[in-house]
Amino acid sequence: MKKSCLILLLFVCVQLDAQSVFGYWYGSATVQSSGTANNYLLELVLKPEKGYVSGVFNYYFKNQFRSMLVKGNYDASGRILTLYDISIPYHKSNAGMEIECQMNFKGSLRVAKAGSNLIGLMTSLPAYKYTCTDLSFNLAFNADASKQDSVLRAIREFKEENQVWTPGKADTLTAVRVIQRKVTNYFIENQYKQREKITGQEISVGSPTISLDFYDNGEVDGDSISVFFNDQLLAFSQKLGTRSIHFDIALDSTKEVNEITMFADNLGSIPPNTALMIVTDGDKQYDIRLSSSLEKSATLRIRRKEE
Repeated sequence: MKKSCLILLLFVCVQLDAQSVFGYWYGSATVQSSGTANNYLLELVLKPEKGYVSGVFNYYFKNQFRSMLVKGNYDASGRILTLYDISIPYHKSNAGMEIECQMNFKGSLRVAKAGSNLIGLMTSLPAYKYTCTDLSFNLAFNADASKQDSVLRAIREFKEENQVWTPGKADTLTAVRVIQRKVTNYFIENQYKQREKITGQEISVGSPTISLDFYDNGEVDGDSISVFFNDQLLAFSQKLGTRSIHFDIALDSTKEVNEITMFADNLGSIPPNTALMIVTDGDKQYDIRLSSSLEKSATLRIRRKEE
């Protein structure tokens, strides 16, 4: 009898936990408009408070990553989560003109044996309804990342309400598009020759042209880099941030292996100089983490797939 009661209690606890929205969620949001295929990648970390819900909301869209604190309510009886006043860029925004949309998030918790999902809509506030289009989202629950210590740490370590790098007068643009051509900086080129190149990864691509996007890997701490392609300097003194330094690169077909090297101009306030480089090959993407110092330069080797 005691054993049966214990099993029943465990079953009830599991069921209650499965019906909770608290923890780590990830997925995507899609623009509810014909003729567009814009997607936002989303992360949501939630914890309960007295009378409300709080957490951290992250999104990645085009060349931009943002993180913000959010608050809302959870109706456990109806399994409805509502979050308020979330700032999202309009899906047709570009580097020259960015339009912000203030939206509310409303999702329904769906629980199944295969896992839990938050499914719903992000709708614009009345002042934005004629500009901003609804976003439909589907977020999956990650049980491993939803342990209490992980959730509390993620929220506790949140540092900025809006982690978009704001440049000073002497800084470069927040989103930089670099044209592929050799540039000259004698000091950096001489320093480059004196440092050891370290090959961390090698990838194979199918396209003759790829795109590269560099971001600061972690907290934005003033890291500045120069980028070399096959030992030729393409850009120097580029400050890493939460918007990308973007390159479109035509690979050299005469070479068996092409190389992208990240040269550290400095170490920022948190050594070493680290970056996330996203390599786009057609519809494929590779997330490459690079780490360079004042003695060594991280290098990615790129091979063309045989046709």
